[in-house]
Amino acid sequence: MVIKLFQKIFNIRDNAVVSQPKSFSQNPELQQVSSNKLKASIEPLTAVADAVDVSALFYSLLFPAREKDQGGVANNLEKNVIGDVERALSSPMEIAENVLKLPTRMAELDKKLGDESVDIKVLLELIQQDPVLSVEVLKLCNSPAFKRSEREVTSLQQAFVQLGRDQLRRFVTTSLVREMIEIKPIYYRRFGLQIWRHSMQVAFLSAELEGELSNEDPDTAFMLGLLHDVGKIAIFKMLLDGFNLADPGELPSSSLFRQVMTSKSLSLSALLVKCWQLPASFETSLNALANTSTKPTERHAAVVWQANLISECSMLHQAGKLDEACLNRLLTDAGLTREEFDIFHEKLKEF
Repeated sequence: MVIKLFQKIFNIRDNAVVSQPKSFSQNPELQQVSSNKLKASIEPLTAVADAVDVSALFYSLLFPAREKDQGGVANNLEKNVIGDVERALSSPMEIAENVLKLPTRMAELDKKLGDESVDIKVLLELIQQDPVLSVEVLKLCNSPAFKRSEREVTSLQQAFVQLGRDQLRRFVTTSLVREMIEIKPIYYRRFGLQIWRHSMQVAFLSAELEGELSNEDPDTAFMLGLLHDVGKIAIFKMLLDGFNLADPGELPSSSLFRQVMTSKSLSLSALLVKCWQLPASFETSLNALANTSTKPTERHAAVVWQANLISECSMLHQAGKLDEACLNRLLTDAGLTREEFDIFHEKLKEF
């Protein structure tokens, strides 16, 4: 599959920077975080007393707080979208084919990039056939998080020499996934940017955590982190359609809708990866994550769960929406000390 990250992949300037797992390994402080507490923290997970509803807090980053929280009472907009979500869960292929269609080039490029017998010149020519993809890959190479020297990378050949086949493969896959889930309307800047940034952070952390723990399959961990929120993107696209039928100014404001955006979106993510004919283990891990009442014990699901919590804490902390008491309880749940979190947080702020 694919691993590591990205930056500036949204082509949006406001705090849209991304980083790669490799840089953690090159940083002694980050290496120490990965090899100590993080190793212990994905062992069978136990609940923390007085837990914080971090998903509800994270929701505040996705939509502006214009309306009072309605608790378990859905407004008309939310009712319409919840109905659409239930239909999507019953007919996920329609979403996979018409709402979030996996680029046909992705499977072909990923297979050839992962095949050491395929000459790199053939691969570069294949990528160059898609000018938009070529530009996105070069943007990643020259982003602050990935740039390895003062010299600007101006060609895919330079990118291969600088990064190697594996990292080029990851950049290509990340660019194609971004293309798939990008939302064109103005609402993208309010919701889509935050979800995409979060997905990138989770992919980055998942690959790094898996790599430091066992190095068995960081590529799968990366892809799971990258794709774990595609269900949210699908639901958001349904929400955009729902705005046309809603009362003027009506916005999602109930805890009921927040629950849909968490558990049901993960279930939808699992169904979508099945429709896309990705490995069956992806569906298994995402279904484990969809059971939000317990922490997953399946290996990849546990890694993505931890990465997701670290990312949510980091983004909320950066936005000033998480007080110290809540943060400390969540860090206990994630198996991190405050010092370890601060190291991650400084890195994640670059995304």
